[in-house]
Amino acid sequence: MAPFHGTDPKKFIADFHLSFHDDLVNSDEDAGVVVDRYHTPDIVQIADGHRMDRDNLIAHARPVRKNRPTARWEVHEAVAGGDRIAARSTLYVTNRKRDLTIEVYFFGEFTPDGRMRRGHTLTRTVPVTKT
Repeated sequence: MAPFHGTDPKKFIADFHLSFHDDLVNSDEDAGVVVDRYHTPDIVQIADGHRMDRDNLIAHARPVRKNRPTARWEVHEAVAGGDRIAARSTLYVTNRKRDLTIEVYFFGEFTPDGRMRRGHTLTRTVPVTKT
């Protein structure tokens, strides 16, 4: 069965990203355990041309945990078919140094239990407009 069966793709991808972020920054659980809860052992994520496997994701989690940013996802549209999903979102991040607004274009493959197996992400930081 597909991971999105009976689930709105917008809700699925928003819940996935928010839950992963919350578990990562709001718990003392080992980062590897959190990454494994949301990703398969053979995960490959390509973000803006940078390849990340499981070990890279865990290493990436360390500075995220240290900074403890808040994040809010606004999913504008998402479509799913079989085990794949595509979504266009805006990510709003607040951390110690600055606030960021990032357009996110995501294409992913998920397992029946909802873990990410492959992910391709293109992002664009939205320039701050001064009024």
